[in-house]
Amino acid sequence: MLEALNPQPQDKILQLIAMYRDDPRDTKIDLGVGVYKDATGLTPVMRAVKAAEKKLWEVETTKTYTGLAGEPAYNAAMVAMILGDGFADRAASVATPGGTGAIRQALELIKLASPGATVWISNPTWPNHPSILKYLGMKMAEYRYFDAETRGVDFAGVLEDLGRVAKGDIVLLHGCCHNPTGANLTADQWAQVADVLEARGAVPFIDLAYQGFGDGLEEDAAATRMIAARFPEVLIAASCSKNFGIYRERTGVLIALTEPARRAVVQGNLAFLNRQNYSFPPDHGARLVTMILEDDALRADWKAELEEVRRSMLTLRKTLADALRQATNSDRFDFVADHRGMFSRLGLTEAQVSVLREEHGIYMVGDSRINIAGLNARTVPILAAAIAKVAG
Repeated sequence: MLEALNPQPQDKILQLIAMYRDDPRDTKIDLGVGVYKDATGLTPVMRAVKAAEKKLWEVETTKTYTGLAGEPAYNAAMVAMILGDGFADRAASVATPGGTGAIRQALELIKLASPGATVWISNPTWPNHPSILKYLGMKMAEYRYFDAETRGVDFAGVLEDLGRVAKGDIVLLHGCCHNPTGANLTADQWAQVADVLEARGAVPFIDLAYQGFGDGLEEDAAATRMIAARFPEVLIAASCSKNFGIYRERTGVLIALTEPARRAVVQGNLAFLNRQNYSFPPDHGARLVTMILEDDALRADWKAELEEVRRSMLTLRKTLADALRQATNSDRFDFVADHRGMFSRLGLTEAQVSVLREEHGIYMVGDSRINIAGLNARTVPILAAAIAKVAG
């Protein structure tokens, strides 16, 4: 049987990790991997997470299974953090293995409920979106999103392409901190997108992987909350990897908003899908998140540290934009300061990215997406000088 298997294409980011690891140069810079790093290059354990883990160690009495949907307290805490008040009676939800697990379960739910629906994704988007869609054999279409000239949102293209969405189609939107571009819709643009989707009869599906990394914890949820208030059905896949720093704990949630009368049926289907996939979701990270969100002191400390993380990335953005302006004697990279989240797409060619890697030891994804959080005060001028040399 196994001899019939063919090699699968390598994930480009994982391949980049291996290349970076094997590079012997002590001057190399990793801007490819999408994890937050502090000024020392460490992905730290947040203070509140450490405190919650210590408390959990002291009070936990069992490692038995949790429910198919995860612990109700975790699901309720995540619904409240993402959506605020007023949605509990509409929200069916399940804990998932990270944001990727939430996206996979959302697509499985779409396939179960509406197998003929087309899922629309932005061009570009996170590579795992089309990868999972293709693997599941689902219909997929793209809407324009990124303007390669301005390095901002091609909003005219967004509206034109979404105007072709059919009734019942699913439109996948990045709730904040667009990956891979860093270019985000304004509040007014979000409202216009909602108008188009309402007129077309589409179902919004929001990937919210970076809440708290853009403009603030509440601010980053504003577009998702607006969509949730306007549409009878919304899917939301959220991750705790970034904003709680618990990448390896694989902690996520899938929320399906529906009419209150349909909530129990939707909840049952979500639990059914969990059972078919992994039965009971992982609990350690989810329990830590619950403890933090339910404890006033832990929550306050977590929010303070998350704000420190967000501001450090904004500072790095401004510092890099200034360094690039000076190194290139132009304003062509000023957009870096306007983007939000961990990522920006610089607009370099694959050939230029290769030169940066081979000659300067600077590693970024082939489309020139960089992880801003991979920089520090020492490496910003090095990157700026190398880009000026390569890009002219």
